[in-house]
Amino acid sequence: MHITQLDRECLLHLFSFLDKDSRKSLSQTCHDLMAIYQEPSLWLLLNFSSPSELTKKNYILGPALKHLSICWYSSRVKICNIEDWGKSALQKSMCNQHQHIVSDFLLRVCVRCPNLRSLTLSGCAHVTDDNLIKILSSCPQLQSLQLENCSGMTDQTLAAVPSLATCLRTLHVNFCRNVTQDGLRRLQESCPKLAIQAVRSANMIADRIPEANLFLQRTPRKLILR
Repeated sequence: MHITQLDRECLLHLFSFLDKDSRKSLSQTCHDLMAIYQEPSLWLLLNFSSPSELTKKNYILGPALKHLSICWYSSRVKICNIEDWGKSALQKSMCNQHQHIVSDFLLRVCVRCPNLRSLTLSGCAHVTDDNLIKILSSCPQLQSLQLENCSGMTDQTLAAVPSLATCLRTLHVNFCRNVTQDGLRRLQESCPKLAIQAVRSANMIADRIPEANLFLQRTPRKLILR
């Protein structure tokens, strides 16, 4: 029995067990399998372990996408999160190779994936407030935004959450050193039901507006301000 003799549901089930590269390779064998590869329901979830994977043409971006994760764990993460003035010429050259990869990808997500429910970015130092604000405005159903070690994010993104992310229930900004205690406090006051986690973030740099009576107590579920 040839694989193409299986019914559509069986083929979709088979494809669901394959990684992105294997799906792409199998789809190139015939038109019937290419049609299965392009089925939107197959692409509800996308996980990427490095920005370089974003440049491959082994996935489908579309309205069916609900969950997206880009987590980069390597020695280059440390280089990318160094301020530009502190980088050597070699380090700047390494960063320039992938500076726009994630940003350009997120712009495509804004256009093609309006039903996104959760977004996780870890180690994506070059993601800016503009990128994140466009995501918030283009994906109104977003419920979970988890950011880690995204040094390009500032209080500007936090300020946009109350008006743009009305469905957001969880916000993690762990190790995002350019957000401040003041920005976190204002967000919590505007969105008291929003579960915020900010491990080390506001304490990695000096507050822009010192507040002697502000105390942050962090729990795994919610940032408590008092």
